Formats: sequence, structure tokens, C-alpha cells
Amino acid sequence: MSQSAAATGFWAQATADPGRTVLVAPDGEEWTAGRLHAEANRLVHGLRAAGLERGDAFAVVLPNGPEFLTAHLAAGQAGFYLVPVNHHFVAHEIAWIVADSGAKVLIAHERFSEAVIPAADEAGLPATHRYAVGTVPGFRPYAALLDGQDEAPPAGRTLGWVMNYTSGTTGRPRGIRRPLPGKLPEETHLGGFLGIFGIRPADGNVHLVCSPLYHTAVLQFAAAALHIGHPLVLMDRWTPEEMLRLIDRHACTHTHMVPTQFHRLLALPEEVRNRYDVSSMRHAIHGAAPCPEHVKRAMIDWWGRCVEEYYAASEGGGAFATAEEWLKKPGTVGRAWPISELAVFDDDGVRLPPGELGTVYLKMNTGGFHYHKDEAKTAKNRIGDFFTVGDLGLLDEDGYLFLRDRKIDMIISGGVNIYPAEIEAALLAHPAVADAAAFGIPHADWGEEVKAVVEAAEGY
Repeated sequence: MSQSAAATGFWAQATADPGRTVLVAPDGEEWTAGRLHAEANRLVHGLRAAGLERGDAFAVVLPNGPEFLTAHLAAGQAGFYLVPVNHHFVAHEIAWIVADSGAKVLIAHERFSEAVIPAADEAGLPATHRYAVGTVPGFRPYAALLDGQDEAPPAGRTLGWVMNYTSGTTGRPRGIRRPLPGKLPEETHLGGFLGIFGIRPADGNVHLVCSPLYHTAVLQFAAAALHIGHPLVLMDRWTPEEMLRLIDRHACTHTHMVPTQFHRLLALPEEVRNRYDVSSMRHAIHGAAPCPEHVKRAMIDWWGRCVEEYYAASEGGGAFATAEEWLKKPGTVGRAWPISELAVFDDDGVRLPPGELGTVYLKMNTGGFHYHKDEAKTAKNRIGDFFTVGDLGLLDEDGYLFLRDRKIDMIISGGVNIYPAEIEAALLAHPAVADAAAFGIPHADWGEEVKAVVEAAEGY
């Protein structure tokens, strides 16, 4: 496939070359573009038959699999909001998101039946609007949404969005809702997003999905890759050796990762690591959490300069650093994306000069958002067009961002600011530690004192 053809988006590609493999499911089953396209079209028709109209939402509690991508493509061309729900949530957490989002349909996998049955009840969702992949008591079969529906593209195609919910570390999760632009899907698909990282359409690229698709970035990377002609290889349950096997087997070229995965890959015995060829990798892009310097250096030593870093928020905007940039400025998470701006403000809302620590703010130049049903939080986290998720950091003279910690997580002991991320990085440098978390607890004299919990590495 040529780069120009790939850049037109999945729907055009599927029409032009329906027999091309675009997805390898976790069980190894290969899906063609034509099959995925037809399933997405049928789902649109099925959801409309269930009463959904432009601007309505439907929620999914699904593992990584073809159904998740089908839902994304359906929402993206019918003007629906897709609400991905963390499948690790318990019933009342799922119920909150389903109810708060106003989801009119819930699609869930039988693996999560213990949580989704009471969640659907608590959310007050009618039995006629509950669908299950597999068997879930009280839910209709997912196939019932699709059976008898037309495989042709729906009428009135218009762009929809994903409505992700924030992690809710400082309260209940809030939906990030963006206005629908009223444009054709082909005009505004996310394919261009990967250009920020130097990833081009087609070009022999294969994207490995190795984290849950309910995460904002994971779904955005996967969808963007699909829209520019990159086949997707899906992992359901991540293990370090299986990731290496899939990279070797499918010649994967790029993926989205988190530092914990780096740590566990590096813990593999040398003989296991040497068993697989990872030379096809061009972009191993990590984010979502701070990465200890020793871990990142070890990954660069192993995988080479494909190890790249970004900083972003579900709300939009971000920074990016290549391996070369990081090696010149260790600890940086990069400079602002071309479609984004970064700034650091003090507690009085004054913009700080380079080198001064403050709260990091971002601005996305492609459109705004609001927290669903929470205008107070929307306003509180903004200064003009900039918004913050509460991270502390500083910009250097060259515009590179260095993070310190989440403001809400900062420990103040005896008047001294202590950053848990620095403590966690030191603990993770020990070979006996697989994971670590540091936090403050009340102390009568000091105000707070530092405590930490660790997960022992295998064999310790």
C-alpha cells in the first residue's frame, strides 16, 4: 500500500483493498479490512436500531479484541460517543460511568460478568440494551446487535469521539467530552497523530497493542495506526516473553508501552531475551508513568534508539523526546508536540520562566474539551486556554520539560517538599524490587512522614 493511499483512513482503505489483513486477534485469528469494515457498519445499524442517534453514547467493558476496534470504528463514523470502561473496575465503579455518561447501550464480555451484571442493574440500564460477547445472564448476545444488519456503510456518516473517563485519583472519574465537529470521518480521523512521533503511513509498519485498549493513549495509538495502513497485532494478557515472541513473529515496528513493562522485560533471563529478534522495532514509545533512568538506559542498550518517551494527558496536548534527545538531557519527557503548547505556572497563576518549578499546563491547538457534568472542575483546572492535570515540573531554556511529581502526591514533611517519584525510582533500582509506591501518612510532629510499599521481584 502506498503512503498516499494509507493516509486516506481505514474506510477508504477497506473499500480499495478489502482482502488486506488489518488485525491479528489475541488468539491468532486474522481479520481482513473488508471483514472489520462490514462488522463496524453492521454495528452502526444495530445501535441505531436500538435507538442511538448522533451525540448518544454507548459503553464497552471488553478485553483487547476485534469487538473493541469494531466499536471504535462504529462510533467514529456514526457520530456516537464510545465510552471505554476499565474492565478491572468493580460493579459500582462501572455503574457510575455507565450512568454518568448516559450510555444507552452496554456491550460487555462474559469474562467480566461478575461486575457488569450488578453494574447494569445499578445504572438502571434496560435489559433490552445489554449485550454480551459470550454468555452473561440477563444480557442479549452481542450477535443480536449485528445479525440481519446491512454490511453497507450507514447513511448520514459523521465523526464521533471516544469519551474517556479520567482515573479519578482525586475523586470520581470524570468523562472528557469533546464537541462533535459535524464533519465526515475521512476529514478528521486520527491517522495524522502518529506523525508527531515520526511514524509514516504504510511504510511496512506493524503496530503491537500490548496494553488494555480502555486506556486513552493505547486506543488512540492503535486507531491512528489502523487509519494509516498499519496492521494491528493485539495482545490480551501481557507477558514479557510473549511480547518478544510477537515482535519477532510479526516484525512489529511500533508500540505503546509503560515503564513497568520495561522493568519486567529486563528481568527476563539473558538466554530468553536473546531468543527473539526485536530489530524490526522502530518506535517503542513509553509514557503514562515516570521511567527510572537506569531502566531506560538498559532498554536503550538492548533495543537501541527506538526507545522514545512522551508526556500527555487524556484531556489533550503533550511532549515527546527521542532517545537521542533523552540521552543529551536525561530525565526529560521532551518538547511540546507541534499541535500543543506547554507552560509552567505558580500557585497564583503567574507563568514561570525556564528553570523554575511549578504546575505544568498544556494546551491543545486542535480543539477543547470539558469534564462531563462538572463545569467546576473544568474551570478549576484551567488558566485561559491552558489546562493542568496537576503535575509538577519545569521547562529548561530549550523548551524541554522535566517532571517532578503529581502535585496531589507531593509529601510535605517538616516543611520540606518530598517527591514520591524520586523515592520510587531509587527503590526500583534494586534488583529485588519489581514495583514500588511511596506516599505520605500523617505524623504528629512532621505533618507527614514517608512510607513505601514494594513488590518483590521473582526469586526474592
